[in-house]
Amino acid sequence: MGSGMLPTSVPFPLHSVNNPRLLDEVIDDAKDWCLCNGLVMRTAASPGLSEEVNYAPFMLFPSPLPRSQFLEVKSIQKVFNRLVHSVAMDHEFLKSALRSAVEVDDFTRKLFVIYEKVLKEGAAQDIHLGLFRNDFMFDATSRQLKQIELNTVAASFSGLGEKVSQLHRWVLERRGLPHDLIEKSIPSNTANVGFAKAMAEAWMLYDNKEAVILFIVEEETKNIFDQRLLEYGLYAQNPSIRVIRRSIASLSKAYLDERSRFLMVDDLEVAVIYYRDGYTPGGYPTEKEWQTRLKLERCCAIKCPSVQYHLAGTKKVQQVLGEPGMLEKFLSSADEIAAVRKTFVGLYSLDTGAEGDRAISMAFEKPSNFVLKPQREGGGNNLFGVKITATLEFIRNLQERTAFILMDIVHPLQTKNYLVRTGKQVELDDFVCELGIQGTIIARGNEILLNEQQGHLLRTKKVGTEEGGVAVGFAAVDSPYLVDE
Repeated sequence: MGSGMLPTSVPFPLHSVNNPRLLDEVIDDAKDWCLCNGLVMRTAASPGLSEEVNYAPFMLFPSPLPRSQFLEVKSIQKVFNRLVHSVAMDHEFLKSALRSAVEVDDFTRKLFVIYEKVLKEGAAQDIHLGLFRNDFMFDATSRQLKQIELNTVAASFSGLGEKVSQLHRWVLERRGLPHDLIEKSIPSNTANVGFAKAMAEAWMLYDNKEAVILFIVEEETKNIFDQRLLEYGLYAQNPSIRVIRRSIASLSKAYLDERSRFLMVDDLEVAVIYYRDGYTPGGYPTEKEWQTRLKLERCCAIKCPSVQYHLAGTKKVQQVLGEPGMLEKFLSSADEIAAVRKTFVGLYSLDTGAEGDRAISMAFEKPSNFVLKPQREGGGNNLFGVKITATLEFIRNLQERTAFILMDIVHPLQTKNYLVRTGKQVELDDFVCELGIQGTIIARGNEILLNEQQGHLLRTKKVGTEEGGVAVGFAAVDSPYLVDE
């Protein structure tokens, strides 16, 4: 199909000579479906109250994606899962890869200090649980999906991702598309079931049916229902499981038995700790929260993620893995190495020295070709265009530049669609998509106990929007409509 747009599920603009209100009716029906079926979020005005909810931002129709590329990245997610685990188990690699970032980035340094303290003391738990989301964009030039980042902590929207796939099947059915075409074009999405299955298996491995799963959450969050869907998925896996929700601040009073390393929260033993907070500096406003994180890492509960899984997902590790010969340290199959490397774009260190200087010169010469990334998760942190040069002008001669990496920008293929967001006019516009492939892994030491690819999530944003987070207001949940190029 050359370099043009991919075909959409229905012709745009959506209109009917006999029904001038067709678009409004489809939108109203979709909104009601969301409210009836749980594709919802709390409001920005009341993120701590479930009395005020509305539909999550969503795309009215599924967005097209090449079938072959979708299946290709889906097929190698288990390789990425193993890669993350192998990286996380290699202390010398993590130490070397993160050395420069640890020197200047306080957040990364404090995580690394906790990691080394636990390592020196001896980990109380050798089982690791990973719920990952591997993000890609379809590059218009190479016609390939290229990796943006791999999220190892608080990978959200497994629940709402399943819901939006169901919504789009329903919308296309109402538009009269044949059932066989819908089944062929909208892939099955079991992300939430898969995440719940892995967490339930970790709970079983802890081997205490009285112990609970601890969700570490923000005091207030718009995205509580996505978290709740995972919680309810756990109950569906095993009704004996009990989930408790606590903030990091509240866990300062949790009791760690120094002999057994059992973690007790309100007299309940904790089997699994699942982080939906604690992935940004804002989760640790005082030293007390850092001491709590250390306490959690020292206990014998299974962590999701453990601190070394957390560190393995940093931008600096991503950049180092892109260097020649690095994948070969962790993967033995030439085919797997080639498949993973095929998804990479250029990643450049800004460490002091000739290599970092060259990267900075490239960025000054053509900033539109790059993204400047700090060691942060959660959306809203990356820098583009003139913000790159302004930042580099300030830090180019400072050690602080080593806290960033430079990445080739992906120029994603555009598509037409309608974005439905509370309080905003719905109009046909140009959008770009980011595909998240979800995977799960459980390992005991170097032994892989579970390694699966689970589901997917499409997040779609208007052309010109730099960031892509739904919860922080940059994008909308979406699902892929698979087409053959």
